[in-house]
Amino acid sequence: MVQKKAGLAGLTVLGAVLAIIFVSPIFILLNNSFKPLRDIYIDILALPSGLYLENYTKAFKALDFVKSFMNSLGITIAATLAIIITSSMAAWVLVRYKTKTSSILFSIFACAQLIPFQCVMLPLVENMSNMGFMNRAGLVFMYVGFGCSMSIVLFHGFIKNIPLELEEAARIDGCTMVHTFFLIVLPLLKTIMVTVAIINVMWIWNDFLLPQLIINKPGWQTIPLKTYMFFGQFTKKWDLATAGLVLGMIPIIVFYLTCQKYIVKGVTDGAVK
Repeated sequence: MVQKKAGLAGLTVLGAVLAIIFVSPIFILLNNSFKPLRDIYIDILALPSGLYLENYTKAFKALDFVKSFMNSLGITIAATLAIIITSSMAAWVLVRYKTKTSSILFSIFACAQLIPFQCVMLPLVENMSNMGFMNRAGLVFMYVGFGCSMSIVLFHGFIKNIPLELEEAARIDGCTMVHTFFLIVLPLLKTIMVTVAIINVMWIWNDFLLPQLIINKPGWQTIPLKTYMFFGQFTKKWDLATAGLVLGMIPIIVFYLTCQKYIVKGVTDGAVK
């Protein structure tokens, strides 16, 4: 009994230490976003003497925040919707039509998650440039390619638990293959669709490298690209950068907190069933 309590206390302390380690960068960022540049250089860990909101007003104007926000929002929504539709359709076909080819294709999608983006970055950009896809539509197309592998694996695990009898009954009633998917199967995927949406929205919204390679042009830049302008070769505007990073984090944090209850359930269902 004593050993059990000691073990529980040890896990509690370990959890607290890990929580502090993970939360501390966010605290430092938020803390310094309310300080003038001089105070940041004097002591980065010191609390602000007051709410210095001028950083936020300057960062909002410098980022052209409304336009950058709409660029990020449009790209994120378009890519996520495309990933959900294409991945769910592909996973459904792979589950319902079991052949050697479907098994090989599923294995390829599963293994594709292990390939780092940096390995395909240069040939991808070259090919997209040759095809005239160095624009926002091309960026969405590439996000669909990168996001589909993990999404198909999640949908694949979830769809296996849907009773086949539902689809057979729909076909007896005259539903075509397309109608069966969109009217019968797709509404049953609500939980895993929210999970897939959250996972993809988070990485697409925060992505810097791929937009930097594809759409780093005035008027097309997303929030992460615009934030980078605070870091010059000779000067770094940490006061505006911290405020800009906080502004960029707010939408994704609100989205995550709104939908977080679906994440664990969706991932568990998609992985086990």
